Amino acid sequence: MFNPYNEDNGKTDHLIWKSGRRERVFKGPIFDVCTVERSSSDGRSSTFIEVDSPNWVTVLPWYRREDGKPMFVMVDQFRHGSSTVTREFPAGVVEKDEDPMVAALRELIEETGLEAEKTYLLGDVSPNSAFMNNRSCFYLVEGVRLVASQNLDPNEQLDVFSVPVEEVIASMGSGIYDNGIMMMALGFFLR
Repeated sequence: MFNPYNEDNGKTDHLIWKSGRRERVFKGPIFDVCTVERSSSDGRSSTFIEVDSPNWVTVLPWYRREDGKPMFVMVDQFRHGSSTVTREFPAGVVEKDEDPMVAALRELIEETGLEAEKTYLLGDVSPNSAFMNNRSCFYLVEGVRLVASQNLDPNEQLDVFSVPVEEVIASMGSGIYDNGIMMMALGFFLR
C-alpha cells in the first residue's frame, strides 16, 4: 500500500529504466535532440526525448569595493529564448575535452576581460534531468582584475556591470534577474 510518509530506505534500483536504441533526430549548433528507447523494471517500454547538450559553466566574480561593500560582476544580454534582456553571471559552454574550471576562467575573460587569483568550485547540478543529459558547474572567483578587452563570440553582445551582492540576493527570481541557472548559482553561493 502506498504511504507518502514512508521513510527513505535508499533503494532506487526498481526506478531505473534501461536504455536501448538511441537515435539523433536533430543536430543543432548548441545541442542535439535524440530519441531513446527505454524499458522499466516492471516491463513497460517507451521512447523518450533527450537533449544532448555540452556541459555549462557559470562564474560568480566576487570582490569588495573600496568602501568594503561586497560586489558581483554581472552581464546583461538579450536572450533569444525568452526575447528579453537578462542580468546574469558570466557563463558559457564547456568545449569538448575541456576542464570545466578552465572553461569557467575562459568565459570570465572572454565576457568581462577579468582574470581571477582564486577559483572555487561551488557545486554542479543537472540543469533539467527530465530531458537533458548535461551538467552545469558553478565557480566562485576572487581577486578579479581587468587584464583584457571583451572577446565575445560573433553573435554575443553584452554589457558588464558591478552589482552589490545584496541587490542580487534581493532581486534574484524577478525582473531582469529571472534566469533559472543564475538562481542555482546564487543558491550555491549562499550555502
